[in-house]
Amino acid sequence: MRIALRIFLLAIGFASFFGAATGRAGELIEFPNLPKQTPAHLRGYLARPDTGLSAILGSRSNRAGPYPAVVVLHGCGGISSHSAKIADQLGSWEYVALTVDSLGPRGIASGCGGRSLDQAFDAYAALHYLSQLDFVDAARVAVLGQSMGGSAALYAVERGLTAQYFDQHFRAAIAYYPNCLPGAWMTAPTLVLIGEADEWNQAEQCREMVKHARTDGAAISLIVYPGAHHAFDVVELKPGTRALGHWVEYNEPAAKDAEEKARAFLAANLDGARPGQSQTPQ
Repeated sequence: MRIALRIFLLAIGFASFFGAATGRAGELIEFPNLPKQTPAHLRGYLARPDTGLSAILGSRSNRAGPYPAVVVLHGCGGISSHSAKIADQLGSWEYVALTVDSLGPRGIASGCGGRSLDQAFDAYAALHYLSQLDFVDAARVAVLGQSMGGSAALYAVERGLTAQYFDQHFRAAIAYYPNCLPGAWMTAPTLVLIGEADEWNQAEQCREMVKHARTDGAAISLIVYPGAHHAFDVVELKPGTRALGHWVEYNEPAAKDAEEKARAFLAANLDGARPGQSQTPQ
């Protein structure tokens, strides 16, 4: 059990990211938390389209900043090389990406096991920070999260939860295998990606969320992948393993399709659909 849990945490979790990330393409940064929130400063990994690996991997279009941006929220294991890879990939798609570390600055090794965190508020701290950067378009910022971070992404755009405390909101939200909300009332278009076989968070709960969502809120798109488990996009989880009583496993077809859906969704909601991409995931 301890070995399986360690594999899980290293794959989508804390690992020793801040001690080993110096060779990555992005930049490790510290930025102010929201007023009256603790700790006073948060940390993150910032990738941008015009520098480092993102510039090499990108489309090399002549599009100049300011760029749309995406705040990335990690799972309960914490920030990791997987989190940084997501940011680098978003950078190659011509978005500024900031992966927020919600555990390290608070001295928490793991958020697994139901500990309440302020990830959704951390997302707004990141939104405020990005809005001050001259290479970011503050009106075009989305939030993307996985597992615990996916749940926080939903909270961040739910009118009755975290979103009610802020005047500036996210333009769109993507939640990978989150714990879905009953009676959601979204302030921004939302895409949920989850596996039918997920033992950690239930796909049926996400169906109920869509079914009973407020009609005067923004639309929620739900994609459910048959046979896919929790953390289906984490390639390190191949073969799968059991962690904290739940099966977690990489699923290549689901991962690739989710990536395509996420990219099309961001294009549609942050900068208009690009050639060959649909406005709405199918």
